[in-house]
Amino acid sequence: MKTLVLGIGNTLLTDEGVGVHVLQALEPELAHLPEVTLLDGGTLSFTLAGPIEETDALIVVDAANIKARPGGWALLQGEEMDAFLMGNRKASVHEVGLTDLRAIAMLAGHWPDKRAMLAIQPAVIDWGEHPTPAVAAAIPPACAAIRELIREWQHVA
Repeated sequence: MKTLVLGIGNTLLTDEGVGVHVLQALEPELAHLPEVTLLDGGTLSFTLAGPIEETDALIVVDAANIKARPGGWALLQGEEMDAFLMGNRKASVHEVGLTDLRAIAMLAGHWPDKRAMLAIQPAVIDWGEHPTPAVAAAIPPACAAIRELIREWQHVA
């Protein structure tokens, strides 16, 4: 099963870049797996529609307002992810883009059945190349949750 882990964010805006930081932390463990692709989605682009359509499973990692303490995170799967994207239009700097990418994939007939969003609550979105301590502390458990989800999906497939 082809799994795409898509890290989203601008690494020049402190906690806003956490999706990319999580991706970088996952790279030593997952980059060698042929069925897993790690993709730095930056601040999103319609060019990401192709990789999303070509995958069997999708995990998006992004900073988002999940109404938690800074560094808090949530793993939203399947329809819960869709509802978050469609119902919280101002929850993420990128979510309009994610909503658009979802629409494109659905129109093309391939929005992955196995999909999840790991959303991390930012503390600060301002100029800076490193996440705040609260958000940096969320990176290891977020990585563990992603690794476990990939294992679960691969054993079910």
